[in-house]
Amino acid sequence: MDAEEPLNLVPLPGSDRPERAGFQAHGALPPDTPVQATLVLRRRAPLPDDALTGQLTPQELGERYGASPEDVQLVTSTLKSLGVTIDEENAAERRVRVSGPVSVLARVFGTDLAEARPADAGADAPSFRQRTGGLSIPAELDGVVTAVLGLDDRPQARAHFRLTPAAAAATSYTPPQLGKVYDFPAGTDGSGQTIAIIELGGGYVQADLDSYFAGLGIPTPSVTAVGVDGAANVPGQDPNGADGEVMLDIEVAGALAPGASLLVYFAPNTDAGFLDAVSTAAHATPTPAAISISWGQSEDQWTAQARNAFDQALQDAAALGVTTTVAAGDDGSTDRASDGKAHVDFPASSPHALACGGTRLEANTSTGVVQSETVWNNGAGNGATGGGVSDVFALPTWQQNVGVPSGPGGTDAGGAANGPGGRGVPDVSAVADPQTGYQVRVDGKDLVIGGTSAVAPLWAALIARLAQSAGSRFGLVQPKLYDSIRAGQVAAGFRDITSGNNGVYAAGAGWDACTGLGVPDGTKLQSVL
Repeated sequence: MDAEEPLNLVPLPGSDRPERAGFQAHGALPPDTPVQATLVLRRRAPLPDDALTGQLTPQELGERYGASPEDVQLVTSTLKSLGVTIDEENAAERRVRVSGPVSVLARVFGTDLAEARPADAGADAPSFRQRTGGLSIPAELDGVVTAVLGLDDRPQARAHFRLTPAAAAATSYTPPQLGKVYDFPAGTDGSGQTIAIIELGGGYVQADLDSYFAGLGIPTPSVTAVGVDGAANVPGQDPNGADGEVMLDIEVAGALAPGASLLVYFAPNTDAGFLDAVSTAAHATPTPAAISISWGQSEDQWTAQARNAFDQALQDAAALGVTTTVAAGDDGSTDRASDGKAHVDFPASSPHALACGGTRLEANTSTGVVQSETVWNNGAGNGATGGGVSDVFALPTWQQNVGVPSGPGGTDAGGAANGPGGRGVPDVSAVADPQTGYQVRVDGKDLVIGGTSAVAPLWAALIARLAQSAGSRFGLVQPKLYDSIRAGQVAAGFRDITSGNNGVYAAGAGWDACTGLGVPDGTKLQSVL
């Protein structure tokens, strides 16, 4: 086709790109600049809610609820005819990876791509691709392609952790000590289970893992790196950043479920890379008991198409029996937004993620006896658990009666509850305050790290041990965890956190938008799940 001939394009719903503060455009990209993207296709049939408890095999999921062969053929043939290269097609995961020069992909998807750099960085700083506004797709694919991700490759998510020198922490814990505090079930270690860990940068050093686990008297668990979309395990370049996240996740999950196999998925920090990593992990063989995600970004910093595609990937995971544990954020009720309003973090705000909030814990490390446990909030700019009410996801049925507020504060001027709002965040919690944080080893250094980043792998390890005990995976666990409780009631298998706030929201009896249902009593949760 003549490159100058106009294409018949239609708008792609939900593709409008929100403004991203902190980046500055530096002109158009050279037309031959290579670009990769991920297309998400519609399901051949809606996935019913009763499929989210892990009853489907990967083959059944793909055959019933994946993309139809006809849709895949239509998409690939149409794009090939327009000069787009098809790199990968996966009907079961409803994903097609494509590539081509800027001149082709920008034209086919109706956008302009500019070079962008962080506004406060020098000329030698890494550059990214930036787009604004919405996308379009060839008219033949209208309704078939539901998302086009990765054209804009500015970092999509941030790691939710905070570190401190080991000597500066008021109190700190090894993961096994926290296993005692939270009464992880005896006679379980995660054997026979797989935990997938999603990372969007950084890496791990095997010698550090061997040293760390030897210090705990635990055999080093099986840890395998898996590259997605060209990413790989690259340690040593960011010991105070992404490496800290990677090592924290592996060391917490590995120490609390040492019998489990850990698969660490490294992907580019883009909406496409993030989605591709989660989808790849969920559909892997063997199917993981849990996926741990310690990365996220305020809901409003995602395109609607990306949120929807990601949420559907989490639905797929649940249908396969996977429980996805996700950090709720480390910046209180604002989630680092600059508008002064309450925001929640995504993907924690997906109703198909087990959202993990954070506490401050004072406990006896030898006996596990808790002196106090409150909401983690060290003041403005110093870290606090995320939590609140989603602006984009509706209130799930299992949260209908727990008192999710409709707006900031959750009460009107007379103190009465405002009524149900959107999906409430978080669902569960554990210690996250770096002043009472986790003892870890990163790039040869002993550190104490906190943040809700640590809570996601802790809960993933607990899910793996409970799955080992039950002899089956759980998928979406919230219906059982909430189990028809009402506002002010304490859920079975939890210790309620009733003191503290995260800015807008305050803790109280039962579920709240700071610590959710509370912190786990692992042994009691055996009878719940």
